[in-house]
Amino acid sequence: MLKIALPIRFGIAISAGLIAYFLVLALFGLHTNPLFSLFNGVITGFGIYEAIKFYKLSKGKDFEYGDGFSVGVVTGFVATIIFTAFFGLYAENINPEFLSNMITAWETTYNTSLGSVIFVVAIMGFATSTVLTLSFMQLFKPSWNLKKKPKTSQA
Repeated sequence: MLKIALPIRFGIAISAGLIAYFLVLALFGLHTNPLFSLFNGVITGFGIYEAIKFYKLSKGKDFEYGDGFSVGVVTGFVATIIFTAFFGLYAENINPEFLSNMITAWETTYNTSLGSVIFVVAIMGFATSTVLTLSFMQLFKPSWNLKKKPKTSQA
């Protein structure tokens, strides 16, 4: 039960953080600048790290790499799906001019639709979640290094 409920709970928290950050940027008119989306990785990374850490603490010695990896990936995927749904809702219904304001640099060259932008947002979220989970699992996996015995001199 913990392996399913924990990622959903943390995924919802991450998506709430992402949505709040996006809306704060929108308040100041900065949400059309793609540079500010780099902080999304920090928010997502913090949530995935905390989810894996919480899972490892609850499992103790029974913690396995595969289980930790699945917790991290599912957490990130849940957050990505929720945020992508919000992003689509925002770009289509709440602020219809958002998409044209965001892609003004490419507007003359490419015909970019809402569906393609939503697809890119989802792929970026899935990729970020996978890479961050792989990175964090290097911190949480058990070490295979054997403790060296002190050398004794035989004189």
